[in-house]
Amino acid sequence: MSKRISEEEYNRKLSNRVRDWATGEKDPYLGNLEVKEQTELAINPRTVRKHKRDLEFVVKNVYNTKNNRFYKRFFRFYRLAAIASCIALITILLVAVSYLPPVGSAENPSNNEVVEKYVEDGLQDTGAVNIVTGMILDYRAFDTFGESNVLFIATCTVLILMRRDKKKDLKQAEAERKRESYYEPKADSILQKITFLLFPIILIFGIYVVLNGHLSPGGGFSGGVIIGVGLILYRNAFGLKKTERFFTEKTYKWVSFSALTFYCVAKSYSFFTGANHLESGISLGTAGDIVSAGLILPLNICVGLVVACTTYAFYSLFRKGGF
Repeated sequence: MSKRISEEEYNRKLSNRVRDWATGEKDPYLGNLEVKEQTELAINPRTVRKHKRDLEFVVKNVYNTKNNRFYKRFFRFYRLAAIASCIALITILLVAVSYLPPVGSAENPSNNEVVEKYVEDGLQDTGAVNIVTGMILDYRAFDTFGESNVLFIATCTVLILMRRDKKKDLKQAEAERKRESYYEPKADSILQKITFLLFPIILIFGIYVVLNGHLSPGGGFSGGVIIGVGLILYRNAFGLKKTERFFTEKTYKWVSFSALTFYCVAKSYSFFTGANHLESGISLGTAGDIVSAGLILPLNICVGLVVACTTYAFYSLFRKGGF
């Protein structure tokens, strides 16, 4: 059995004092510091006059750039040095350009085996009719995954720096709601009717560009921007409340996180099997079909979702600090 101690001895224990300090129940410095009563500051007229003279001296000799010889010489030297630096930089660039190989020459460094590999074997290796999409989402898929993560991280950073503080008292919250009403669109019937007609067309066109990226010019980046611009148009026409019916801050987080996770898992599997010369089991399909090119179509959809959410999120955050 443990030994029973008195309350006074218990309160003197280090663990108990640390607990009281951590919970805020007791301030260890309260009553243990010497506090001196403050005395009223006595202003000395001589000291005030001395400060004024020092201030006039500093303003006259430091901030008076028009009559200061040092500043005149410095600015004259600064202008000459800036002009000389510009001339030297232009000269270096012109000399460097003069050594570049002529455009279209077969001996150019850009005409190497890598370009030949993309052009000659791109369709066979990736199954994508659009060679650019095959290169971005197959040969260089890891680089594209990094670019998508950069967009997500940039949005998270802006969200941290510019988001509104929701933990405020009632007066501040009410004042903020009134201030936010200034940013909300007014009932503009012309804008709303045009948006009502154009919004579904913009979304369908953006989806078409995303889904058709492996067959023709387009893809996740361009299609995602189109969808994001459509969301911005809808927000400007109908306001935040109607937009939040289908797109909120949680929507952005879950869509972006899910798309990036699928991208990472899918390409990790593809890279692992390819690096070890294993059969991935992912069919390239028939070139030219909408469902073809292996993982390129779902990866295009992932990139399009991330870009669309990022475009709308940047607009909302820079507009007034929230979705």
